[in-house]
Amino acid sequence: MVVQYKCPDCGADMAFDSTTGMLHCDSCGKNMNIEEMSGSRTEKEESNAYHNNYKEEEEPHHHQEEVNEYHCNNCGAVLITDKDTAATTCSFCGAAVVLSDRLSGSFAPSLVIPFTINKEQAQASFRKWCKKGLLTPRGFMTADRIKSITGIYVPFWLYDLNGLGSADATCTKVRTYTKGDYIYTETDYFNVYRKVNLNYLKVPTDASEKMNDGMMDKLEPYHYQDLKEFQMPYLAGYLAEKYNYDDNDLFHRVESRIQQYVDSYIDGTINGYATTSYNSKDIQIRKRKAEYALFPVWMVCYDYKQSEHTFAMNGQTGKIVGKPPLSAGRIAAWFTGISAAAFLLIKIIAVLSGGPIL
Repeated sequence: MVVQYKCPDCGADMAFDSTTGMLHCDSCGKNMNIEEMSGSRTEKEESNAYHNNYKEEEEPHHHQEEVNEYHCNNCGAVLITDKDTAATTCSFCGAAVVLSDRLSGSFAPSLVIPFTINKEQAQASFRKWCKKGLLTPRGFMTADRIKSITGIYVPFWLYDLNGLGSADATCTKVRTYTKGDYIYTETDYFNVYRKVNLNYLKVPTDASEKMNDGMMDKLEPYHYQDLKEFQMPYLAGYLAEKYNYDDNDLFHRVESRIQQYVDSYIDGTINGYATTSYNSKDIQIRKRKAEYALFPVWMVCYDYKQSEHTFAMNGQTGKIVGKPPLSAGRIAAWFTGISAAAFLLIKIIAVLSGGPIL
């Protein structure tokens, strides 16, 4: 099913505006509150809103390997997408398109964090970020080779987890004192036991095989005060992917992460000792709930010297991650400067201490 949102005043296409958080019509300037559109109403009102605010048409789509065929309701053009795309734009008329059949059943998200940074703001932030690179080439710092910048809702699982941890340790306290001509060292041994019961809420793990896991992890944190109940209009004008891995497939990733948190918490409760030696430590992680959510990400492709570099930006906070190219000349100059500063410091210390001047 192809869903496209139409302005009730002029009939033009509408898309989500990250600045206002509403559906916006570029033609007449009308804004529509998404939560009011999708809030509780009578069946008749829902039906009217349905026909006034968007057109939905079920199209026959043909499976050919991993490509599905849909048609744009606006211009009739064929929309070619891969099997994971849930929202896109028509390459002919630019209309925002949501593929609702890919957002239903087990693929229906529960939550979404809408974009709060628009494309122009994302470009400006990326250019500013490029200029801060101390070891990047000057040509890269100009940030004038952006090949593409794409807003995409990335699928995440948000886990509510319980961590049970227990530890048995032998700890020591050491006291050193002088008595007469002798120095005594006294060591006391303690048996220490800890048992913790910790809860972790909405721990995110990206569920798309296309996205680099390490890059997506570094985009955290997302601010959950902006989490909203999922509504399809939030996707209008952006790309969106459905998940490739369910919450069971990814549990081992989040389990490993929370095990480290619980382990660190236990270590933090044992302090004031000279040494700590664990006799045993047991950590168990249990999944209480997993919710399917979509998070906003700007993907930036940057061409530099015939090489493409990919960066990701948190579409809510503006945080940027990725590996920029490095300048060999700048790195050499940086090390030369550090070495010169270190040599000067040694000379100053030698003079002040009365030692020989090197």
